[in-house]
Amino acid sequence: MATKSNTTTGGRQLCLHGHFYQPPREDPWMDTIFPEGIAAPAKHWNERICGESYAPLAWARRTNGGNHIIEIVNCYEWMSFNFGPTLLTWMQQQAPDIYARVLEGDRASLARLGHGNAIAQIYHHIIMPLATDLEKRAEIDWALADFEARFGRRAEGMWLSEAAVDTRTLELLAEAGVKFTILAPRQAKEVADLGPAGEAANWTAANEGNLDIREPYLVELPGSKSIAVFFYDGPLSQAVAFEGLLRHGDMFWGKLSGLAGKGLLALATDGETYGHHFKFGEMALAFALAQARDGVDDVRLTNYATYLAENPPRRRARIHEDSSWSCVHGVERWRSDCGCCTEHRRGWNQRWRGPLRDGLRAVKERMDDHYQALGQELFTDLEEAVVQYGRVLSGLMEAKAFEQAHFRKDLSEARRDTAWKLLNMQKWALSSFASCAWFFDDLGRIEPLNALTFALRAMGLAQRTGLEDLEPLLLSHLGKASSNDPALGSGHDLWTREIRPRRETTESILAQALVRLWAEDRLPAPGKTATAAWPGLGVTLSMGKAAAQDNTLSGTASIKWAHESGSDDCGWKWERTNGGGPLAGCVQIEHKLSPQSTKCVPASYLSWGKRQDLALAWIRRAEADSWTELCAEARQGAHLFMPYREAQTTQTAADLWGRFWSALCWQCIMGEIVPSGDLLAFLKGLGETHPERGLLAKRVGEALVALLAANTPNCAEVRRILERAATVGAEPDLWPAQNLYWSRLRGKTASREAGLALGFETD
Repeated sequence: MATKSNTTTGGRQLCLHGHFYQPPREDPWMDTIFPEGIAAPAKHWNERICGESYAPLAWARRTNGGNHIIEIVNCYEWMSFNFGPTLLTWMQQQAPDIYARVLEGDRASLARLGHGNAIAQIYHHIIMPLATDLEKRAEIDWALADFEARFGRRAEGMWLSEAAVDTRTLELLAEAGVKFTILAPRQAKEVADLGPAGEAANWTAANEGNLDIREPYLVELPGSKSIAVFFYDGPLSQAVAFEGLLRHGDMFWGKLSGLAGKGLLALATDGETYGHHFKFGEMALAFALAQARDGVDDVRLTNYATYLAENPPRRRARIHEDSSWSCVHGVERWRSDCGCCTEHRRGWNQRWRGPLRDGLRAVKERMDDHYQALGQELFTDLEEAVVQYGRVLSGLMEAKAFEQAHFRKDLSEARRDTAWKLLNMQKWALSSFASCAWFFDDLGRIEPLNALTFALRAMGLAQRTGLEDLEPLLLSHLGKASSNDPALGSGHDLWTREIRPRRETTESILAQALVRLWAEDRLPAPGKTATAAWPGLGVTLSMGKAAAQDNTLSGTASIKWAHESGSDDCGWKWERTNGGGPLAGCVQIEHKLSPQSTKCVPASYLSWGKRQDLALAWIRRAEADSWTELCAEARQGAHLFMPYREAQTTQTAADLWGRFWSALCWQCIMGEIVPSGDLLAFLKGLGETHPERGLLAKRVGEALVALLAANTPNCAEVRRILERAATVGAEPDLWPAQNLYWSRLRGKTASREAGLALGFETD
């Protein structure tokens, strides 16, 4: 482990920054991410990229010439980074071990340097120069609240979405206590030396070719405020992101060491560059970080906050207004057909960008007017209620305390519920402006469609609080846009076909709750209750007496929404079909305040992602049940695997035995059976191409973790399992067991046996 003396002042200092972000993918009713087919076999892109980038960076391998692991590096401990708040929310819920490594990396850097590696990021990744003042304040304060709740400290720096900047944004950052941000070198307009107050500055034009990026600059702002700005090394960052510099760790390090000199060498790239864009890129990064950590070539690691504390700006800078790091036209990529896109397909254009932004802006302005008109009766300070709402979203403030601080006194329960709905409306409306909706090449991509879905949710909340339906207003703009793919049609076509069906109703929510409980084999018995929960809402179902016909169930339900104070209560009836499967059944609702029955809605009307999510709930439960049964059968059947006779080369009815391949291998690997040579040969030969090979590898990996995580780790059994796995030709997933070994057991004499078996270099 490096000491403070070789990672801070002196020498040639190096800071490698990763911007980690994923577009918001949450369904705005359930507040969870549903399957995205293009990411398969992963559930969605967050899950896929987490496996390809965020996890490898948390446990980056360093190996020797014999491919044995010599070190597992938490890159977050040694690199500067920012994570999108919405991405971290998903990681906290669905990848808690990786999330913990991110937090641990910041804590370790804080202890080592006095300043943590993590900086904050604009909450929804909106393009700040295109936002209103209130939107800017909300995005900054929500991001700071989220950062404080996660990292346990105030953020010193903040990453601007797409590094898009204007003076007003910097002014609001400074007012919020942010000390610095990071920009591309071509965003600097002019530079000058700092001088005594009142002295005229000798400004000189700046560009990427003449700007000294090895020092921070002071940007002076209106009202005697100022903020520090770091400009990263553009050519070096470009080489990492797009020119293959990560193919070899020694090549990467050689480039960094060769460029390091007096001052700070800093690069900034998308964090997904490591592992997702360049497979094993995290290993090249870990190698370079280890060299700098150990002071090789007198290069020393630091982060932006540490360097700023030790090296206050000696020069000032002016920025190009409305500029960004990924659009040479400023911020036109997010509102016009500027020519910037990632694919540049022949004949395609981005004329859809303007109508999309104009439509979303028109409905947002109408919702803001509605918020102002209605909110003055509900909140003590309209703007502060929105700005401080981020403290509720982050968990820094309880809902009750927020009501006491920002709601008018003695509001009725209905008025309190309206107030919460208005705040939730603002949240989803802001989500619709996330930059990724305009970044790529077509209106029909998932990102613009998600933005429109967020707007649909916000408009629904506005309507429930008394505003007119804003869909016609949105479509008056969206109808002017078209996909580049004629098969997808106009913006109006996309809205009708893709967006409007995503709107949740009481019927559709109840349909999902009922089918999910059925899929998980959790439907309550008559007179009992069960709950189906998502982050955005929970449904408590009570089962009535069974109907005379077996295919009809009925009862009552209560839907409670996160960040809202009320509930939706109703009676329900689920009419199931005999042959159409669970999605073919209809759900009918009876509202307490409206006794007449509404239409019967089949679950098959749900969007593809929501139906796929229900399918996943079923397959996971059904597969777990069948696995238990298969293992029990295999344990007995292994004794009936007859030895081969004469010139026999495979088992009689080999195709039937092949269905039990995974369970038979499992029994052999876990030592439940001692297989004959013919059974071993059969399993090994079949396993070379067996479709369950990956699933078996995962199961064995989980068993290894359980052995190592025990109060008394069974290292001898770990070795035996791996030896038995080799005899049947299985290749267990060692990743999680290796991570656990490195974190808890390395260096312990009693664990050496497991370390050797898991592929570590040991003394």
